[in-house]
Amino acid sequence: MRKLIAGNWKMNGSLAANQALVKAMLDGLRGAVPAADMALCAPAPYLAQMQALLQGSPIAWGSQDVSAHEQGAYTGEVSVAMLKDFGCRYVIVGHSERRQHHGETDDIVAAKAQCALAAGVTPIVCVGETLSQREAGETETVVKRQLAAVIHTVGHCITEIVVAYEPVWAIGTGKTATPEMAQAVHAVLRAQLAAASTNAKRVHILYGGSMNAANAASLLAQPDIDGGLIGGASLKSADFLQIVAAAA
Repeated sequence: MRKLIAGNWKMNGSLAANQALVKAMLDGLRGAVPAADMALCAPAPYLAQMQALLQGSPIAWGSQDVSAHEQGAYTGEVSVAMLKDFGCRYVIVGHSERRQHHGETDDIVAAKAQCALAAGVTPIVCVGETLSQREAGETETVVKRQLAAVIHTVGHCITEIVVAYEPVWAIGTGKTATPEMAQAVHAVLRAQLAAASTNAKRVHILYGGSMNAANAASLLAQPDIDGGLIGGASLKSADFLQIVAAAA
């Protein structure tokens, strides 16, 4: 299985900056076969630009969130049909920042994943524990609870999702789990998926806790780490391409 390196630009970017960044990435890939599958998840206002810049390239694109509703009186929400209009292949659901700042529950995240799958968009389902939960020895309980909600809701379609383990204490802090710490949680998630489906090995489980150009190779060498959900490093073309190269 080829690894997947997905960038999450978060609330960053502008038309000019996005164009320069994508051009630098595509220039860096010119004439080469990427060592991993690639995707960039941009803020919703820039999805039309991403479609224009990336169509026909080795880089897929996606959104950072989606509504759990198909349409209607949900001011400010973006439906999965809208994402499809702009060619999105992926959508991030349940990112820790959405859970923390927008009160998204496990059930809401599961509903969003189901909505995306029904429309043929691959949800990147984020799970992860806070520092206090890790220190209390609750890591396994927390991530299994978060993933269980999605498994229960999407049923046999569970093999069509991507999972991203993002220890909340390692996001944007400069801290990162050691490769062994990350692998231990990935193994737990793999076992949980295996209990739900005989095809669990086809599910990408990404690591999303401050993966960067310096630590990518050691993290990606772990047996159950199938790629990365990249934050800050995805805003720097050289760093992002170095992470992709590390997937080899």
